[in-house]
Amino acid sequence: MIARFISAPLVPDRSFNVSEMATGEPGLPAKFRWGQREIVVAEVLERGKEFGDCKHGSGERYVRKHVYRIRTGDGTVARIYFQRTFGRSRVTSRWWLHSFEA
Repeated sequence: MIARFISAPLVPDRSFNVSEMATGEPGLPAKFRWGQREIVVAEVLERGKEFGDCKHGSGERYVRKHVYRIRTGDGTVARIYFQRTFGRSRVTSRWWLHSFEA
């Protein structure tokens, strides 16, 4: 599997999965916009989380990202993620397109 790295913000459709949101997970939208392209989430192949240490030294660990490997409506496999925190950056998008698989 070869991945083409993209790293671009996604604009989510307003159709969030509220049952996931009720459990504290981000509600994975049914579709996104990436530039002029529409990305439809046809199937979730894998899901995972990335963790990070507390930045104030308490020893606690927090979920930083929710990562999804999806099959799109046109059959392409993509990796997207939801970023829970921004840190000090000016980036305000929470949903990101990480890569496409070839």
